[in-house]
Amino acid sequence: MEHTFLPLLRINVGNFLLNLWLANACAQLSEKILAWKPFMVQAICVMPDHLHTLWTLPPQDDDYSLRWNQLKGEFTKKWLAQGGTEGARTLSKSRRGERAVWQRRGWEHAIRDEQDFIRHMDYIHYNPVKHGLTKRPHDWPWSTFQRYLREGRYEVNWGDQEPANLQDFDRE
Repeated sequence: MEHTFLPLLRINVGNFLLNLWLANACAQLSEKILAWKPFMVQAICVMPDHLHTLWTLPPQDDDYSLRWNQLKGEFTKKWLAQGGTEGARTLSKSRRGERAVWQRRGWEHAIRDEQDFIRHMDYIHYNPVKHGLTKRPHDWPWSTFQRYLREGRYEVNWGDQEPANLQDFDRE
């Protein structure tokens, strides 16, 4: 199976109250996309102005961009229909019929091995602490950290200090 880290998909309408709406919308949209193009969300963290996620795609399938484009498009329609705002639209975006809710492009990182997988998983879950939004990962409700805590993969005090495997590791 192919694991892919999809970092920093910046949303141009960042605001703290958006988090719950965004997290719920992403979960609903992911289920819809899963039925069409399967994938597994290994980790996700929704921040006020961006999100990080780690996906596993089926064997012989590396089309994460089709899934992301579908998710961003569906989210944008719902967001704007509910009265959500967008950033300033450039002439280029206007010509292409693109909305200014998400950044146009992101980048991906193919996970190399188990150590790389764990490091990216930890990075995603530590991100709210890194950005000063919470003191401990388990206090941030918009991530998969709680799921892994319940499963025993993390201790409740994990992330009270910066994890050693994340020192000098920056993906933003």
